[in-house]
Amino acid sequence: MKVAVTGGGSGGHVYPALAIADKFREMDPEGEVLYIGYKKGFEKTAVPKAGYRLEEIDSRWVNRSSAREIFLTGYHVGNGIIQSTKILKKFRPDAVIGTGGYVCFPVIFAAHRLGIPCYIHEQNAFPGLANRRLEKYVRRIFLGFGEGGEYFNDKDKLTVTGNPVRSSFFTADKSEARKKLGYAEDDFLVFSFGGSLGAEAINRLGMSLVEEMNGKEGQKLVFGTGRRFYESVMSELEKRGIKPEENIRVTDYIDDMDSVIAASDLIISRAGALSVAEILVSGKPSVLIPSPNVTGNHQYFNARAVADKGGAILIEEKDIDEKSFLEKIRELRNDPGRLERMGEMAHELAARSASDIIYEEIVKDLWKKTNA
Repeated sequence: MKVAVTGGGSGGHVYPALAIADKFREMDPEGEVLYIGYKKGFEKTAVPKAGYRLEEIDSRWVNRSSAREIFLTGYHVGNGIIQSTKILKKFRPDAVIGTGGYVCFPVIFAAHRLGIPCYIHEQNAFPGLANRRLEKYVRRIFLGFGEGGEYFNDKDKLTVTGNPVRSSFFTADKSEARKKLGYAEDDFLVFSFGGSLGAEAINRLGMSLVEEMNGKEGQKLVFGTGRRFYESVMSELEKRGIKPEENIRVTDYIDDMDSVIAASDLIISRAGALSVAEILVSGKPSVLIPSPNVTGNHQYFNARAVADKGGAILIEEKDIDEKSFLEKIRELRNDPGRLERMGEMAHELAARSASDIIYEEIVKDLWKKTNA
């Protein structure tokens, strides 16, 4: 089988697409997978690193602030449709699968016009604009959260699968991860991160954690600042007179996310769909702080879906109080039973077979189409 996958702009769209691509490669080693991505997106480095061929196209986010911006959006999307059409005519895939981001629109639209069966996966509890617009061009819509279904019109197209997660998260072991990272079995390890770019609100809490835990025996902190905030975080720590000791790891980017999550006792994170999915699959308790600056406040709904079931603590950014936050962390550290229960509930909520379901549903749908 030949499959084209698309999705981009951030790891939250790219990694689910790669997880789906991995499943198709696993089930059909002789098949071909092509990734079509935005020429300036996160996928530019992540996709080749994962071992897939990448074709780059033009695209653009929707900007209605002026006539000029509307024209530019139309120009870049139109250019992307033309480029996608040429790529798809040459590759001739059996199916095209999109995972969101504005790069999806020109690819799915072009594939639909060429008569290629199209499918999309929506990671969030509140769907993004591109996927909502693409509903009429696709045969099936796969959902990371069931709550997302209410925003689509054709309920017959919907299948709740959960969010696809790379296979390494399923196999990561806490003890092995701690050996690899150099942490003792009885260390209390907190992992704080705000995504690949970082988040100011979480970084402020991360710096408070550095100050709280610095040099304390048996307490460890991995603090991912995001690449654009690393220098400012280190400068602020220096101003506060804090020099991170051996039990504190401050880094701009987490390359070994599967190992760090597996090794952790508690995770402080935004509530992007991918981050939540990775935390759930790993069965980890978390404090989720949704970004308020996203479409439809979808991170809040992602976090609430977990917190309502007891798998996480939800703190809205507007309600952050650093003193209360640190008290909550101490409370959790001193209550391993509660952490264990939260982790168990998180694991129960995890979609451990999302990629399998998506693969099986697409293969079944293609068979029906062929034999109709």
